Amino acid sequence: MGHTFTKLLVHCVFSTKDRRPFLTPDVRKRLFKYIGGILSGRDIELCAAGGTENHVHLLLGIPATGSVADAMRLVKANSSRWLRETFVALADFGWQTGYAAFSVSCSARDDVIRYIGNQEEHHRRRSFEDEFREFLARHEFAFDERYVWD
Repeated sequence: MGHTFTKLLVHCVFSTKDRRPFLTPDVRKRLFKYIGGILSGRDIELCAAGGTENHVHLLLGIPATGSVADAMRLVKANSSRWLRETFVALADFGWQTGYAAFSVSCSARDDVIRYIGNQEEHHRRRSFEDEFREFLARHEFAFDERYVWD
């Protein structure tokens, strides 16, 4: 696309189904590498990946021809299949149905990368559920608690 310039950074957050603690440190390390491979084949930049046993944060650079919905569908469908096939103990693995996505300015990029990289420490003090509620509130999402968790 000549003469088109975009820098679309998106912070995506999603959990395992029922927030089950499937994502051990070894699984996460391999998962993030796999996700990076999936995305690079679609010209989506994986700027950062992090999380804990029950959820994932990704900072993505989405191309002008892409969409957040397409990136999330690509990541979640392929990675859930890969996790079930690669790890015998994860035969019933699944992601939550939805996700949250927040735009990030270039000036906040490094802060978000640090935040994503510090998830284990961060969640020693605060649950994923509390963090997620705060994200939704801070970004002015009206939400019904009955439909946030699946």
